[in-house]
Amino acid sequence: MKWSRTLIPTLKETPEGAEIPSHILMLRAGLIAQVMAGAYTYLPLGLRSLHKAINIVREEMNAAGCVELFMTALCPTSLYEQTNRVEAFGDVLIKSVLPRAGKKVPVVFCPTHEEEITDLVARYISSYRQLPITLYQIQTKFRNEERPKFGLLRTSEFLMKDAYSFHTNLESLNETYRKMYDAYCRIFTRCGLEFLPVEAESGPIGGDASHEFMIPSPNGEDNVVYCPGCKYAANTEKAEIGGTGPDEAGPDVPRKESAVIETPDMHTIEQVCAFLKAKPHKVVKTLIYLVDDKPVAILVRGDHDANDNKIRRLLNASSVVLADEKTVERVTGAPVGFAGPVALAEQVPIIADFTVRGMVNMIVGANQADRHRVNVNLHRDFDVAQFADVRNATAGDVCPRCGQKMAIENAIEVGHVFKLGTKYTEALSAKFLDVDETQKTIIMGCYGIGISRIVAGLVETHYDESGIIWPVALAPYEVNICPVKVSDPASMALAEKLHDELERRGIEVILDDRDQRAGVKFKDSDLVGFPLRITIGEKGLAENKVEWKWRWEKESHFESVDTIVDRVVSMIQTERKK
Repeated sequence: MKWSRTLIPTLKETPEGAEIPSHILMLRAGLIAQVMAGAYTYLPLGLRSLHKAINIVREEMNAAGCVELFMTALCPTSLYEQTNRVEAFGDVLIKSVLPRAGKKVPVVFCPTHEEEITDLVARYISSYRQLPITLYQIQTKFRNEERPKFGLLRTSEFLMKDAYSFHTNLESLNETYRKMYDAYCRIFTRCGLEFLPVEAESGPIGGDASHEFMIPSPNGEDNVVYCPGCKYAANTEKAEIGGTGPDEAGPDVPRKESAVIETPDMHTIEQVCAFLKAKPHKVVKTLIYLVDDKPVAILVRGDHDANDNKIRRLLNASSVVLADEKTVERVTGAPVGFAGPVALAEQVPIIADFTVRGMVNMIVGANQADRHRVNVNLHRDFDVAQFADVRNATAGDVCPRCGQKMAIENAIEVGHVFKLGTKYTEALSAKFLDVDETQKTIIMGCYGIGISRIVAGLVETHYDESGIIWPVALAPYEVNICPVKVSDPASMALAEKLHDELERRGIEVILDDRDQRAGVKFKDSDLVGFPLRITIGEKGLAENKVEWKWRWEKESHFESVDTIVDRVVSMIQTERKK
């Protein structure tokens, strides 16, 4: 391919609105063009990299025994109503109505395809002899991101590989789950990503066990809790905390006399701490939850956040939500922001995080408007029904596996695998006739990869001050041939000869045939990030040599014109295997 025959609109300046490296560099390098907030066109170079990621994903899915199909981007809303996901997704779900034959047909733009694939399986699979099976597709998804940003990392339209497995028993599901987990590790390794598999919550998808695959990055919007010692890793929604926290403070620690203090219009921890000149870890937040529609008081330290999923698992509940204002006022006798564990207006279970057990002389809400209670202590002033891990992990917490202190790092999610169980197959009546001639519900797994996020995530973590640094695996072209002076017939003749010979031998090569200064060409080559650059200059040509340089190395090398093709083919083939 000749540079002049394709479309590579490189930019010198940072585009307006671009904030993070991947967004800036993909726009500047001419890989993508913005159509609207959250929607991008893949330009020729960006599309080539995207196709490479697709090919790697497809090869590994096929090797893992998956079968490819292609589903619709539009789906009847009725399927999502049967699984209660219209409410679960809320405004994220893009909905529309199609006028057809005098009727209005409600549809959704699919954010995922659990409903459609399960409905398909319910219609065409009926016997244990047809199971297990794993079906996958590579398809555009749609989600109404309220604040799309960071280029391809948070968009309203994105390309995803989603696979769904169907089983007769848990043993079969577990076997496929492990195969998919291993396939994901191979995919991300082949793409050149540094990734971290972490334990995760399933969210609105539903299900039990799940893992996310994360790219550590300062600009990642997810937080990963990990242990440098044993490599335990989980997202903050899932991360366990080792031990049971500090013991209750002994009797030798003086308990001060409790008192109610006026705290006018101070609803937040920050406001209360500033007014009382206290640190957040001396405050206890009392949060009123509705757990399967019944109120429960959850106590966590002022510098911690309650974890709804841990509460749900602890109480074996189906629904865990913060209580509405009316419920809070009924249970506490006060407006939202002044709840405390002492003298609640309504007797409800009180569950405290382990860290609360060791606190003395704590600050809590007084269950009175504009008042807080100071010097509150366990047993003397209130009791709890249970101590448990009900909060998000923080840096410095104890690892649940080895006891070392854990750290927190930002990360970009690129993949997620779930053991869904029967959430969707029950809702959509996907059953099979077992060997014993009884009808049973199919057990299901779900496995997603954000393919557009693979490309953006790699750029986000592989760049320098000059531009992108592509690994050969995802580079739009592997080799860039740069004749310094295109007006020199000998230089161009050699450039075209090398281009054709490398192409003939299976190397992806672009020839920069633009009549531009050498400095402009080199800067563009580094900006785009082509792995290998071959420079043809008049001086080197006089000595029958050309210059070659890896994008990630500082030093250039010289090679005979007679041997450069063999050398390049050997080097590229070696890089492809990494």
